[in-house]
Amino acid sequence: MAKESFDKEIQFLRMLALTSGAYSRQQFADRLGISVHTFDKTIRKLKDIVSTVHQQLPMEQGAELADALRFSYYESADPVLLFLFRAKSVKESEGLRISLLLSAMRDEALTVSELLDACCGGTPDGAPYPDEKTVRSDLKYLEEVGVICREPGPRPYRYRIRSELVHELSEEELLDLYDFVDIMANTQVPSVPGYLLRDGLKKQLQRSEAMPFTETFLYKYHYHSRILDEAHLFTLLKAIRNRLKVRFLYFSPKTELSYASKNTNPLFERESKGRWEKVLPLKVVYDHQYGRWYLLANGREGIRKYRMEGMTQIEEDAAVDEAWFEAKMQKLEERIRHSWLIDTGRPVTVRARFFHPGVSGPSFVKERVLLQGQWGEIIEEDEVSFIYEITVNGTTEIKPWLRSFGSACEILEPLTLRQEMIDEWKEIQAAYESV
Repeated sequence: MAKESFDKEIQFLRMLALTSGAYSRQQFADRLGISVHTFDKTIRKLKDIVSTVHQQLPMEQGAELADALRFSYYESADPVLLFLFRAKSVKESEGLRISLLLSAMRDEALTVSELLDACCGGTPDGAPYPDEKTVRSDLKYLEEVGVICREPGPRPYRYRIRSELVHELSEEELLDLYDFVDIMANTQVPSVPGYLLRDGLKKQLQRSEAMPFTETFLYKYHYHSRILDEAHLFTLLKAIRNRLKVRFLYFSPKTELSYASKNTNPLFERESKGRWEKVLPLKVVYDHQYGRWYLLANGREGIRKYRMEGMTQIEEDAAVDEAWFEAKMQKLEERIRHSWLIDTGRPVTVRARFFHPGVSGPSFVKERVLLQGQWGEIIEEDEVSFIYEITVNGTTEIKPWLRSFGSACEILEPLTLRQEMIDEWKEIQAAYESV
């Protein structure tokens, strides 16, 4: 995962993907809380990244930024949103050193001093030479992420690339592995590690001359924010695992801004429209209905809920006692025990009648209700329909799921939810009436 923060680029790409270029430069800058000059500089930076990603293509086939971000039903989100992870995972100087280190270890295992000599020999004229401490730090990072390993034996230790995955499998096995990773990355969460693994496998398969490589599967269901918000996911999971509080600048969905520039020059300092939060993260929840990530945390006011797309400048804070963490977690579990997703309102019993699609054959409506209905139960059934009952915290979160069944679902209780659905369907009907 990325070693650097790139909140501005994340919010920038999210707006660009969702608005499809409907904003002017000034409107875009105002919405992000940056200047037009910063907007232009960010565009140039992203174009450089795109051109780097597409550098293997001929000039006439290279992708412009707008073309790379244009939504297509039959294209995966890679590399449109993932090039940020590649480009910002390490600094430019780190990227050069790591490339030199990996190239040196490609054919044989080397010691730290031999790798230092290789780095110094490959460093461009005018660039500073790395020292032994820096090379050791890079090797530790590469070892932690599983790219290299240290061979057993006496000092000085030797390091080599971990290439067993691509060298010990046949091309047919690599292709099967690629198809599996491709499906899982496009249909499961989290996705970014799977995409990065898929990209490495694809490059290895494309080097083969004996077996031509083709994309087997096509996908048309993607939420841009689902992938972008994974930049925060692993930071928060690490904080939960280590029982650490976090501090971040939060922009709620109701605010006009989604980002605030860091005020490094006191002459241009301005008040941020965001809100600084310091909380203990307890649980991360993904809403597959809308492709959103949520953080459930304990703050000064008790249990708090945050949309991860509004979280910027996340920093780790002090650790808390294990017993205190468990007490807060137990309180959260009790509050969301009847939550369809993350609602903490009063429990209410929802009862709905679902109609079978036909009198013969399996009922896909019933199969879907049993698959997605969580802890709800079917309490009554006949040849035409069945009644489903569930107790949930409020009806806001379950309503889109019930609505998605269309005419195959009739709300029976509570009466307030039934009337809300009637009003919504009347509004829809009015929109389709003849003019």
